[in-house]
Amino acid sequence: MSHYIVVGAGQAGQSIVTTLRGQGFDGQITLIGDEAAIPYQRPPLSKAYLLGEMELDRLYLRPQAYYVDENITLHTSTQVTGIDAGAKTITVEKDGGGETLAYDALALTTGSAPRYLPAKIGGDLDGVYTMRSLADADAIAPEFVAGASVLIVGGGYIGLEAAAVASKKGLNVTLVEMSERILQRVASKETSDYFRALHESHGVRILEGIGLNVLTGEGRVSGAELSDGSTLDVDFVIVGVGIIPGTQLAEAAGVAIDNGIKTDLFARTSDPSIYAAGDCASYPQNGIQVRLESVGNAIDQGAVAAKNMLGQNVEYTPKPWFWSDQYDVKLQIAGLSAGHDQVVVRDGGATHSHWYYKDGALIAIDAMNDPRGYMVAKRLIESGKSADPSVVADPASDLKALLKA
Repeated sequence: MSHYIVVGAGQAGQSIVTTLRGQGFDGQITLIGDEAAIPYQRPPLSKAYLLGEMELDRLYLRPQAYYVDENITLHTSTQVTGIDAGAKTITVEKDGGGETLAYDALALTTGSAPRYLPAKIGGDLDGVYTMRSLADADAIAPEFVAGASVLIVGGGYIGLEAAAVASKKGLNVTLVEMSERILQRVASKETSDYFRALHESHGVRILEGIGLNVLTGEGRVSGAELSDGSTLDVDFVIVGVGIIPGTQLAEAAGVAIDNGIKTDLFARTSDPSIYAAGDCASYPQNGIQVRLESVGNAIDQGAVAAKNMLGQNVEYTPKPWFWSDQYDVKLQIAGLSAGHDQVVVRDGGATHSHWYYKDGALIAIDAMNDPRGYMVAKRLIESGKSADPSVVADPASDLKALLKA
């Protein structure tokens, strides 16, 4: 009986095992995760879960009984310490004991890890947190006490979502971003301006073009010195300065690395028996290896990996989409805006969207409380069609008509 092993029990890993069973694979499946929890959703951690609006059991991707019913061996709190690609085995460690498992096909869905502040600037002080895992969210939650002062380091989506939660809970929030504007790496100036204004309207203090020099405190953080010479009194700190793809296992096994674990369009790595998907994996596009950090990519790339583990030779066709919830604003993103040369603003008052163009072609959208605009733009982008910028800019125009053009 064939044995397929999946290392990494996140969204991509879950997608693989679910697809394997859904495609009729009746061999042995082992899913291995290093966290204590069964596979769960990460996006709500910095939003609904931290706000107390989502119970733990609603985070789970499948109930515990699913793995029993589908005859999937699930190992939690388990470390994979090595891969012997030649022997097609992995070594695992749990509760102090080790074991070797043989595989016929192996999938690496090892995700990513947050970047930490170095100890020399106070990153090892108590009260300094990252937001990536369920354990992180549970550790931070008791700090969210009305009137407390929090410093958020990093103006990406994780930092902004944490700022929104803290503000809604009545904390004094300061966010520092060393780049000239928040969201600079992932969005246009127009989108940065929109979210800066949103946060400032809720009392969040945003400092752009200013970095963190050092965190201060005896054992526990109590203050911060910023690059402009100013100081802050803080009760705790949340760090959101990016992630690092989980490539260590693959690299040690001799698997090729290029902006993550290098895969082809079939989710295969340089070892034909090893596949990869999710945050840890890159795929070829326009001559470079692209890596998408999103739920949609994890699900879709994981499903392709599973089908190809079964010999179906299915190519991965990415359809990038993302989302973020901040206060009463739902941001929906479709496409990739990198390299855009024009941004068209559609301001419908309660709805707002930014349409990205490159060489006259629509390539992406940021839609704020604008599900119709998002839906239309997403369908256009995925079908390779564009939209007349003058029509898009007119909030009275019928966007659905663009689908018929």
